[in-house]
Amino acid sequence: MAHYKLLEKLLKREVVLGPFCKLSDPAIYELIGLAGFDYAIIDLEHGPLTYESAQNAIRACELVGISPVVRVPTNEEHYILRALDIGAHGIQVPEINTKEQAEKLAQACRYYPKGNRGVCRFVRAAQYSRMPKDEYFKFANENLTVIAHLEGVEGVNNLDDILEVEGIDVLFIGPYDLSQSMGIPGQVDHPDLVAKMLSIVKKAEEKNKVIGTFVETPEAAKEWIRRGVGYISYSVDVGLILDKLVSVVKAVL
Repeated sequence: MAHYKLLEKLLKREVVLGPFCKLSDPAIYELIGLAGFDYAIIDLEHGPLTYESAQNAIRACELVGISPVVRVPTNEEHYILRALDIGAHGIQVPEINTKEQAEKLAQACRYYPKGNRGVCRFVRAAQYSRMPKDEYFKFANENLTVIAHLEGVEGVNNLDDILEVEGIDVLFIGPYDLSQSMGIPGQVDHPDLVAKMLSIVKKAEEKNKVIGTFVETPEAAKEWIRRGVGYISYSVDVGLILDKLVSVVKAVL
């Protein structure tokens, strides 16, 4: 069974780094691992990826020893279940705004007695039924990383209640969506947004919860690490490739 390194590092309070990914070619995930990232977020919310291409991306991630995290489209059990069945090491879910939504997410991700995840052993996550039942259910419950997106004012206002929900491992601040919710769309360096994010980090630290966020520069990554963020999502595969291509063109012509 693939070793789930992401949760292990987060429990040790080590900083982890990985990009969002929209490309389906397994080679991009191999490259991400070879470059030294900790994980890749296979993005099923935005972009063209399917569950079939996500399954191949997961295989590629495991091949190079990084953790595949799947961002599902919405907080619906069938989306979460399919991502878990194909072998996701982590589940990232957008738009968690209430305690009830956080509880629904936590329950959908784990088997009894920790949740109500739908049961099928004839899937990749259980080695297509080769893994003994008891061993698989225990492994699945204990090794998954559950990441809830906090990306709206409503979610921030309900933060205290959301922090009380068991089974959520990381609260991920989506700066772009949060900026839009605050009426300052795209202004991810706006003082009001930064202050709001810092207040979230402070409350999470008091509850010993890991916070994640999205950054686009090394400087921003280092600054949010300094501020207490442990799960750093660095840019997007297509953006990283485009930036490098543009820099080559500018350097040559």
